[in-house]
Parts: sequence; C-alpha cells; structure tokens
Amino acid sequence: MTYAEYEQEVKRHLTEKRFYHSQCVAQCAAELAARYGADVEKARLAGILHDIMKDTDADEQLKILERFGIMLSETQRHGPKLWHALSGAAYIEHILGVADREIIDAVACHTSGKSGMGLLDKVLFVADYISADRDYPGVERMRELAESSLEEAIIEGIAFTVQEKAGERYTLDPQSICAYNEALWALEDRRKGT
Repeated sequence: MTYAEYEQEVKRHLTEKRFYHSQCVAQCAAELAARYGADVEKARLAGILHDIMKDTDADEQLKILERFGIMLSETQRHGPKLWHALSGAAYIEHILGVADREIIDAVACHTSGKSGMGLLDKVLFVADYISADRDYPGVERMRELAESSLEEAIIEGIAFTVQEKAGERYTLDPQSICAYNEALWALEDRRKGT
C-alpha cells in the first residue's frame, strides 16, 4: 500500500478529530526523525497508523488481540486505554500487511513506552505527546525538550502521565517506568561521556 492508501484506511476507522491527530503525529514524527536520524518515511507511516484502533470498541479490540494470539499482561488487562496500541499493531501487521517490525513495534509501544526502546519507538512516543494538535498544560515545555533530546522529552512525558494517572487512580504500566529509567540512564551516560 502507498502512504495515501494507508492514510485512507486510517481515516475509515477514526473520528475526524482523531484522524487529524494522526496526521499531526505523522508530521511531527517525520520532523523528529529528520532531527535525530531515524527513517523519515517509517516515522511518518508509524505516525499515521499509531491510533488506527483508538476509536474501535473495546470488545472488538480484544477480539483482534485474541485472533492474533496476543496475550495481555496483568497491567494491560486492567488498563483498557493501553489496548489500542497493541490491537493497532496487530491490525497493521496482520490485516494491512505492514511487514516492517520497527513500525509495528513503535505502534505497539506508543502509549506506554517499553524497556529497550529503539529510535523509531522514541520518535513516535514523543510525537504523540507534542504533535501540533496537543494543547494540554506542559506541552510547550515538552516541545522545547524534544528540540534537544528525545530522552528529556520522554522523561517529561512519562512523569506527566504517571502523575495524572496516579491522581485518577488509574493503572500504571511498569513498562512506562522502564522507559523512564532507561531515558534517565541514557542522559546520565551522555553527561559522563560514556
């Protein structure tokens, strides 16, 4: 499929507002990819695809996960807001035929992050936080951080999310803590010159 065909497929699944968000994330991901040396076209494609299942009914998302043998962790079972990333990754791989593992993995971890995030994972994760349509308190600070460091932006984003979710008494994904810690360690190593 061409990018335009993927974009039309995404549009079929999403509300107008969510589709606009996906377009903004695709643009932002491409810009971050260019800045940090990731593949720009992969980043753009991951961006447009990342929320393809976001507006899909929870039961349907579970059916997709079951159909393709994706087992949810205990945290994921208790956190339905995490499902769209996993069902989206399964959908783009098995239904749309996306074969690029980097794109599939980036879509799968765009909500919570994960241990061992690659460059494309980080680009998509940050782009989802700072895309042009975002206007929450603190987004400008995160955009500034993203200009000089994906890790700084990841730390800021996860700290924001953990605080928000803990305040709502919502499930926290341990993978987010892993991503946070690894971003901190990467910055420490950079400062030490290792």
